[in-house]
Amino acid sequence: MFNTSFVSTLIFLLHNVAAQPAASADPTALLPTDVLTKAGPATPPAINHSAFDSLLQKQVSDAGKVNYKGLRTDKATLDAYCRMLSENTVQESWTKAEKMAYWINTYNAFTLKLIVDNYPTKSILNFDGGKTWDVRRIIIGDKKYSLNNIENDILRPQFKDPRIHFAINCAAKSCPPIWNHAYTAENLEDALEARTRDFVNNSKYNILSASRAQVSKIFDWYGSDFGDLKKFLNQYSETQLKSTATLAFNEYNWDLNE
Repeated sequence: MFNTSFVSTLIFLLHNVAAQPAASADPTALLPTDVLTKAGPATPPAINHSAFDSLLQKQVSDAGKVNYKGLRTDKATLDAYCRMLSENTVQESWTKAEKMAYWINTYNAFTLKLIVDNYPTKSILNFDGGKTWDVRRIIIGDKKYSLNNIENDILRPQFKDPRIHFAINCAAKSCPPIWNHAYTAENLEDALEARTRDFVNNSKYNILSASRAQVSKIFDWYGSDFGDLKKFLNQYSETQLKSTATLAFNEYNWDLNE
């Protein structure tokens, strides 16, 4: 005999299946409204600096000499990296190290771009009447920055770390050598320590003895960042200065660092 109970069950099941909403391509479509409101929009992650890292390894020596002729052949890569920096601004959700690495790389990449865009040249002082650091040509998001803005309005006051001076590079021979790697949140602390130690102990820039220190002009220009200079130098120097040691500052060589 025909099972009426089975038919009733089947009709009930078919009715409930038909009543279900269609599957949504949006994985958040079935989430409660209050959950979505609290979560807010997704925050962009810190950007990837690997393209800049590869470019630096290819065109910058371990000693920090830049192959600007080679960089000209890789100009599209440098331009693309600078464009990525311009289109991806620092986010509040980033860590301090991510922010700091971003701004150091921005300073260095746009300095290299300035030279490459105007190469050949003998010195960065040949641009803008020697005041090229004040020209707001770097576009980040909807703002324009100069190199001085990045160094003196962002890096120095926000991070208050004197080791920054040995990470940013102004394309001059007397400037602390540019590292042939990009800075990242992961390598930042070790890199800053190593770059500072290497610079302090490099006799091309500083000559240190127990009784006398003949050092880079950077230590004079940014003296307030270093505090007690002898104490700072002794943190990194292989030769310890006496408290009575005399200090003198070298003339700056603005010839291109190639």
